[in-house]
Amino acid sequence: MTPDRYAVIGNPIAHSKSPFIHTLFAEQTGQAMTYERILAPLDGFRETVLRFRAEGGRGMNVTVPFKLEAAELCDRLSGRAARAGAVNTLIFHADGTIEGDNTDGAGLVRDLLGHGVPLEGQRVLILGAGGAVRGVLAPLLAERPAALVIANRTADKAEQLAADFADLGPVHGCGFEALAGPFDLIINGTSASLTGELPPLPDDLLGKGAVAYDMAYGSEPTPFQRWAQAHGARLALDGLGMLVEQAAESFYRWRGVRPDTAPVRQALGASHTA
Repeated sequence: MTPDRYAVIGNPIAHSKSPFIHTLFAEQTGQAMTYERILAPLDGFRETVLRFRAEGGRGMNVTVPFKLEAAELCDRLSGRAARAGAVNTLIFHADGTIEGDNTDGAGLVRDLLGHGVPLEGQRVLILGAGGAVRGVLAPLLAERPAALVIANRTADKAEQLAADFADLGPVHGCGFEALAGPFDLIINGTSASLTGELPPLPDDLLGKGAVAYDMAYGSEPTPFQRWAQAHGARLALDGLGMLVEQAAESFYRWRGVRPDTAPVRQALGASHTA
């Protein structure tokens, strides 16, 4: 029997650990499937997805910078993808339609709670206003934080995003220059870490015992993690655990089986706090 084909698509993509994760999931659950990386040209996302589907692909994960474009490509969206306006999971149905889902928020919340990071009643700051942030706002607000602030280089984008989600809880947006702490949890949802950069942050953002979380990950602590450690964060986590948890949710959507993430996290070292 020919294994079903899946892939992750993005630009850049060489760093992605998704093939390793999904291969372990497939072995654990006895699923006949393969999973590969696909680099799409910045102006060729749609064509690359449709080509993969035409060649027999069954589904894809979508990463930077295509999550908003992926939502536009789909014939229909899950409730959470429609709310986010961003898609990280494509499901190719037998009738030829493409369904979009977004598992990022579920993965982030599961990873934070798994590390013992409380969300209810906390002051949360999230940096960035792109597709990665859109995908996690509804699940974060569902945990009932005391306040959620979205900060972005372009204040207008942050303010608009806050307005889009204001019906779900106490959320507002601002530019980086208007930030004032302290916060209990700071989440970096910008792409700055992918280029070794750091958003312009004031020194007094972290409250006592605060946690910092970078949605990006690398073989070394990201610039944001190093900043957080230098400013007294209790924990400075990267996004590897989120990657595993959102991948498990995607895998479940494709295969109808929910894998155990613990051994995969262990294999990746995803429980580290530096």
